[in-house]
Amino acid sequence: MKTSVIGFPRIGTLRELKFASEKYFRNEIDEEQLKQTAAELRKTHWNLQKSAGIDFISSNDFSFYDIVLDTAVLLNIIPKRYKELGLSELDTYFSMARGYQGEHGDVKALAMKKWFNTNYHYIVPEVEDDTQIKLSGDKLWNEYDEAEELGIVTKPMITGAYTMLKLCRYTGNKSAADYVDDIVKAYKELLQTCGKKQIAWVQFDEPALVLDMSDEDKKLFHEIYDELLACSTDTKILLQTYFGDIRDIYEDVIKMSFAGIGIDFIEGKQSYELVSKFGFPKDKVLFAGLVNGKNIWKNHYDKTLKIVNELADKGIDTVISTSCSLLHVPYTLGNEEKLSKEYTAYFSFAKEKLVELNELGKLADKKNYCDDEVYKKNHELFNGNRNCTNANVSERLSKVKEDDYIRLPKRSERQKLQKEEFKLPELPTTTIGSFPQTKDVKANRSAFKRGEKTEQEYIEFNKKKIAECVNWQEEIGIDVLVHGEYERNDMVEYFGESLGGFLFTQKAWVQSYGTRCVKPPIIWGDVYRDKPITVEWSVYAQSLTKKLMKGMLTGPVTILNWSFPREDISIKESISQIALAIRDEVLDLEANGIKVIQIDEAALREKLPLRKTDWYKEYLDFAIPAFRLTHSGVKPETQIHTHMCYSEFTDIIPAIDDMDADVITFEASRSDLQILDSLRENNFETEAGPGVYDIHSPRVPSVEEITNVLKLMLTKKIERDKLWVNPDCGLKTRGVKESDASLRNMVLAAERLREEA
Repeated sequence: MKTSVIGFPRIGTLRELKFASEKYFRNEIDEEQLKQTAAELRKTHWNLQKSAGIDFISSNDFSFYDIVLDTAVLLNIIPKRYKELGLSELDTYFSMARGYQGEHGDVKALAMKKWFNTNYHYIVPEVEDDTQIKLSGDKLWNEYDEAEELGIVTKPMITGAYTMLKLCRYTGNKSAADYVDDIVKAYKELLQTCGKKQIAWVQFDEPALVLDMSDEDKKLFHEIYDELLACSTDTKILLQTYFGDIRDIYEDVIKMSFAGIGIDFIEGKQSYELVSKFGFPKDKVLFAGLVNGKNIWKNHYDKTLKIVNELADKGIDTVISTSCSLLHVPYTLGNEEKLSKEYTAYFSFAKEKLVELNELGKLADKKNYCDDEVYKKNHELFNGNRNCTNANVSERLSKVKEDDYIRLPKRSERQKLQKEEFKLPELPTTTIGSFPQTKDVKANRSAFKRGEKTEQEYIEFNKKKIAECVNWQEEIGIDVLVHGEYERNDMVEYFGESLGGFLFTQKAWVQSYGTRCVKPPIIWGDVYRDKPITVEWSVYAQSLTKKLMKGMLTGPVTILNWSFPREDISIKESISQIALAIRDEVLDLEANGIKVIQIDEAALREKLPLRKTDWYKEYLDFAIPAFRLTHSGVKPETQIHTHMCYSEFTDIIPAIDDMDADVITFEASRSDLQILDSLRENNFETEAGPGVYDIHSPRVPSVEEITNVLKLMLTKKIERDKLWVNPDCGLKTRGVKESDASLRNMVLAAERLREEA
């Protein structure tokens, strides 16, 4: 049976693309050198898939920053302010992704949002009223030709026209409907070019089809594809969906003249039911997403092959595929030297998933695959005992009562007490937590891990950095301080390393956005805390200042969502276990004199079901209480903060308010403060700090710019006594110089508004 890969990680086995891109940004290499690195990576990735025996290998899945941005550029969806910079094609592209501040001008980056229910971020295309959508690039065909020269036939992929129109932000009076004719014309031209080049298959990625679809959405889909499918070309169209099922449009799709339809059988709850109930046409190929592209556990061959055989029994021409792009998992287990085989036997990263696909394809062609040694080995693995449970954790969880989720007194009373206790100025300034992780910080941590520094030397270095950070913030004039988080490699990995139940990799990096890569921990077993994690650092930092020092924690939902979760227990149970561990840390911080505690839930929305009907019963009904469990035991005077970033929160504002935090900071700068209207409409009670500037860009906002942002926030009816002033996220990835300038301007803007009151 044939096999297919929707997309492959582009960062390289050791993050080669990240480092090359960052060198380019620092002018250490030129454009040609960067492109050469990219070409070498593509060659490696294609050959790897070919060697693994993959039949349908994708091209155009490589990107310097983001695939959606690539598609936008291909379709000429480039706002005028970026074109007017007069930069090279590549630098114009990067200015949209990162912003630009230099001799050619000063522009912010485009908005960035979470890619459906993943930890990947996409750049939001921005369509102006005079935008002319047309085919204006050749990346897709160049990369196809590049692979062909290597003797590898690929299926070019591109974000589908429907998903593109749904993801775009329309800044003028026009809407998606006004651009249907133009985008259809562009995709027709694309198909015709593919036909002329004798490209056998082209993959249109349409993940937006797994969302709730209205009648208007269905009409839009048909307006696009009824026309596109009438295009005269020999190139076959694969309609590729993922991250869920396509229940709202399945019956329509199977009647349309797609040559192939890609369906997710991992996250698509109703995918098998849909195929069974409504059938699947004999003249089409089903690309069955049966190898998980989002998690790192090995495929259970028995379960997968049963589905494959049942599809075959229905007479369906089936290709075994990944459930989504392998972009969301690490590159290879081959770099992991410290994890024992006791653990790695259960894992499969991108390279290993290619092997799984190949083995499944071969087993599927055998009548008696149960006798095959490959199958037997897999069967034995899944029938074994992983030894991952902890009786104490289960017992403690069973004793949690409803009252444990409720903090008293009510928030309005707590806010009065906290204002009396803290006596902060109006529009208090703070940061989100982390300060720049400079080379010396990273070198200190690496030296300690390699055994080149003693623990005491490591601690003393960090204390010196904390002292510098505290002095820096006091000199700038920030009101509520942080310790800088110099001891932390990552906001999730750091906590996981101090909690029972986690495993850690050496080089299992996953792209989050652009050059930002994360190394998610693996939740192996039941989670618990057996000793304080952050208390010593926070207490030391507080001893250096009379100002309030925030204790900085990561919340249970984010820890789970930014880890590779277990598949043998429910998400609810995992989150609840982590919540109890974080609760212990919160109470210890308070007992040691820390009066402000921030429990970050940056990834709250990440595992929110894509269909609104499932939001509460399958997620929010236990995720929100889990957060409340972390802080419900503190005194009324202790102020609980939380933080959320780079997601659309406007539609779950009531649930966020129900977290019962005292203060919440949001990412807002890249989305033009769109969240403010939702806060007002929902009578948001929590004190709020929508980010006043974008930290994911190196540009420095002026005092006037931040002042205007704050005035807009007040105009949008955030009450003065409830508004906090802060960047939109942590400063870990930023340089010292730009951070200093931005923070000084932020404080000056807050002071200016206080004076005007």
